[in-house]
Amino acid sequence: MRLVQRPQYLAWLNDWREKPVIKVVTGVRRCGKSTLFRLYIDSLLGRGVKPEQIVSINLEELEYAQLSNSRELYAYLKARLYDGGTTYVFIDEVQQCEGFERAVDSLFVKGNVDVHITGSNAFLLSGELATLLSGRYVQIEMLPLSFSEYCDFKGSSNATMFRDYLRFGAFPAVAALGDDSALVRSYLDGIYNSILVKDVARRENIADLGVLENIVKFLLSNIGSPVSLKKIADTLNAAGRTISVNTVDKYVRALCAAYVFYKCDRYDVKGKTLLKTQGKYYAVDSGIRELLLASSASDIGHVLENAVYLELLRRGGKVRIGKVAEKELDFVCETADGLAYYQVSATVLDEGTLKRELEPLQRITDNHPKYLLTLDEIPRSANYDGIRQMNVVDWLQGSRR
Repeated sequence: MRLVQRPQYLAWLNDWREKPVIKVVTGVRRCGKSTLFRLYIDSLLGRGVKPEQIVSINLEELEYAQLSNSRELYAYLKARLYDGGTTYVFIDEVQQCEGFERAVDSLFVKGNVDVHITGSNAFLLSGELATLLSGRYVQIEMLPLSFSEYCDFKGSSNATMFRDYLRFGAFPAVAALGDDSALVRSYLDGIYNSILVKDVARRENIADLGVLENIVKFLLSNIGSPVSLKKIADTLNAAGRTISVNTVDKYVRALCAAYVFYKCDRYDVKGKTLLKTQGKYYAVDSGIRELLLASSASDIGHVLENAVYLELLRRGGKVRIGKVAEKELDFVCETADGLAYYQVSATVLDEGTLKRELEPLQRITDNHPKYLLTLDEIPRSANYDGIRQMNVVDWLQGSRR
């Protein structure tokens, strides 16, 4: 199967090549972390690195099942270090090894070893590894395919492809499966169940998968809407499930740690402060949402909002929901270039809708860029007193016009 290219992440690995830090790639299961290592290894070989300088293992593969603790892992890798130069070590799904932190740290301090690890849980760096390696690692969170990457792999871009991107989602293997909806659904079902069992339930000792799945469906149903943990608990209790707010909090945190969802906090634009209530949750992939929910035409605005949120993350943004007086702004995004403000709507051809979507942006008095992203076809970027309306498909493909 042809590999899906991931130029953004590959460039990141190349930038950090042989720098004295451990490279950590995290992200949801099957988002392409293993493939990224394969692409990078091919790149290294193409630039003269010898095959014997590369040690690559995936701890989820049966042949490495014996490497179940730090001593075994370290001994295995140490025996394969290259004497004549740098050894490039790649450890995929490193969390499968108990106490992996010690093995990674021991390799790192040997020198002449360039260590790369991946994991499918945000807690990977929340414990002993962070303590051992304070200031000695760099991390990037990997996401499924951007629409630009999806189009590059498909070799073209059109309206049907964008609908498929939203409907089937952006996992790399899904793009390679084509438009066979039965195959895609079967693959997504396998990913979803694997994440739920391996990365959430087993890690957090959650016995009742039914409750966990109800929480997943609640969050997916409320993409783009403010959500409180109490509201989730109340909804489940009303349906006959007995669950406390604290338990809901534990389950939601576990889902976010497994990168199934991302929490987006609210930000008071005028007061320049974070707000503790009424955040939103966005899904890592719209295909899983389509798999679990019966979608409708009214969902398109929320699905677009979800796609824009993920793209802002890909572009290196710190993303929050904006509060402007009593009005809500979809996104406030902070990058190295500064702030930018975004509203997302399926269409603003109706004058009332256009007025409603523009109002929060118009109330912001600073000079940071302001964007209105829609599916409407416009001959060029419309401008409403400094607010640029852009076609969201063009924007997702990197247009800055």
